[in-house]
Amino acid sequence: MKRTFALACAGAMVVAIASAGCAGGGSGDRGRRADSGSARSGTADAASGTANIGRELTDAEQILVQRAEAQLVKKCMEGKGFKYWARTALTVDDLKGGGYVLTDPVWAGKHGYGSRRADRLQDVQRDDPNHAYANALPEPERIRYSKALEGGPSSGMLTAELPAGGTVRTPRESCQTEAKSRLYGDFETWFRAEKTATNLSPLYVPALIADGRFVRAVEQWSICMREAGHDYADPPAVRDQLPALTKGLPAKKAFAVEVGLAVAEATCATGTPLAETARELDAEYRDKKLGRYATDIATYRRMALAALERAEDITGTTA
Repeated sequence: MKRTFALACAGAMVVAIASAGCAGGGSGDRGRRADSGSARSGTADAASGTANIGRELTDAEQILVQRAEAQLVKKCMEGKGFKYWARTALTVDDLKGGGYVLTDPVWAGKHGYGSRRADRLQDVQRDDPNHAYANALPEPERIRYSKALEGGPSSGMLTAELPAGGTVRTPRESCQTEAKSRLYGDFETWFRAEKTATNLSPLYVPALIADGRFVRAVEQWSICMREAGHDYADPPAVRDQLPALTKGLPAKKAFAVEVGLAVAEATCATGTPLAETARELDAEYRDKKLGRYATDIATYRRMALAALERAEDITGTTA
């Protein structure tokens, strides 16, 4: 079985569940503030795994926080004398899909594997008025704009160690940092907790996909796909072959091929034990392998929920 993964975002679940959030492993579409205070129990749970340490934000809640962050960045940039357009390109559908295997035939029927979504996001980025505005500034002002928005080494850098090795750095001061500080309370704590909680997959996914229960479930999925006319050993093999299958085809026909494979993949995932096995093993392995990071995960979830409350006040809306 191939060991490649097409994760929608760092820390995504092995399965791509339509209602699940991405960060740190899917949470599902649970009640919006259900048990928000339980994230504070992370320290006590550190020795026994990662269960019961608070919930994650739903996809809609994540987008609401992003909207609030964009508004805060706008206010900060305007305070420094620049124009800024508060835009959030992502939709709830954009946060779905990805993962090792699709499990929502309805989403797959609309989006396939997300190729059109990726093209749309590229178009949105290309047409972003902030890019046009910045590029039209005289060079000295363009440099000042960039430093105001994103910061730079001159303002000092924060460093976070990633669970699987390596480090990431970010400027301590910028409008983006200021916006996150307003939302999450303590940007330094948030930065380190977020980089830990959303980069845990390498610590348990290799063992999960080698588990005999998972291997057998993938074999049953493969049989289902073969019976549907698609001979693939595992879901990553579909992604590997898709470019060759659609090469040279008109865009409409290529997308139809993509959608047909995606729907078959998701249908077989839910029609065999694969989807449920992946969900169960994801929870089992996270609980078994990630106990030492329970405090970081709890901090991440607690601060995200606090940011959601602030985002509701900033935007005047709810998810």
